[in-house]
Amino acid sequence: MLPFSTLEEAEAKLGRNLTTADALWFRYTVAIPDSWLFYMNTVFLFVIFNTTTLPSLLLNILAQSTFPYLRRFKLRPAFTPLSVAFQVYKAVMKTFIFLLLPLQLVSYSIIRFVGIRTSLPLPSPWEVLAQITVYFMIEDYLNYWIHRWLHTEWAFKNIHYKHHEFVPVTGLTGPYAHWLEVLLLGFPSFVGPAFVPCHVVTFWLWIALRQLEAIETHGGFDFPWWPTKLIPFYGGPEFHDYHHSVGGKSQNNFASVFTYCDYIYGTSKGYRFKKRHKAASKEQ
Repeated sequence: MLPFSTLEEAEAKLGRNLTTADALWFRYTVAIPDSWLFYMNTVFLFVIFNTTTLPSLLLNILAQSTFPYLRRFKLRPAFTPLSVAFQVYKAVMKTFIFLLLPLQLVSYSIIRFVGIRTSLPLPSPWEVLAQITVYFMIEDYLNYWIHRWLHTEWAFKNIHYKHHEFVPVTGLTGPYAHWLEVLLLGFPSFVGPAFVPCHVVTFWLWIALRQLEAIETHGGFDFPWWPTKLIPFYGGPEFHDYHHSVGGKSQNNFASVFTYCDYIYGTSKGYRFKKRHKAASKEQ
């Protein structure tokens, strides 16, 4: 809840006129408790998962029957039956309701403690970009090492096996995992905002982008014109699909977003060898 009740009070406090975005935020949040603004993150996660996973399922259906042309962009020749997709969806919703939702409800005090703010002014686009870039870098590095540990014999057998149950993958399988893995790999997403506190709007955007990235990399299709290919060192669906194609014995492509950790620590050699071999075969 904002510490002023009128636009005039807000402008006097800031010492300037409110921007259009500031004014919209004022009208939206002036009477809403800060806790509710944080809990909106749960709503966004639910909506994003239930909408952005649909294109992956639709592409699977269309490539299988109506538009076989799409198969050239599919990373695995097999198709995911709708019965399996529904099974995965139910499991993810169960995790969402009984794990993520309670965690969101009890973590508000931590969010306040680390300094996530709801007040005016809103952050500038450059501030948002800088903070989210830092968050992606921190999350990717920590995720790399946790994911690499999950492929040790004990951790894979007892925790990570569930995420590798289904090949080929679809967007639905991004968050499909053992409850302990959800906690372990979810933790790095909060480290960045804890070290570099942001506005709640930036926090919403960060969590949304992280979920969208996970859905995309598990989408099962790799389109050459997809805009994320413009992001430097971005892994994408092909990079992560190689990890899933090897399964539990995979010692390649552990990073969640970028490719630099796997390159630096030598865990993308198999993937790069395959890429070179595939390129050489095309030239012949």
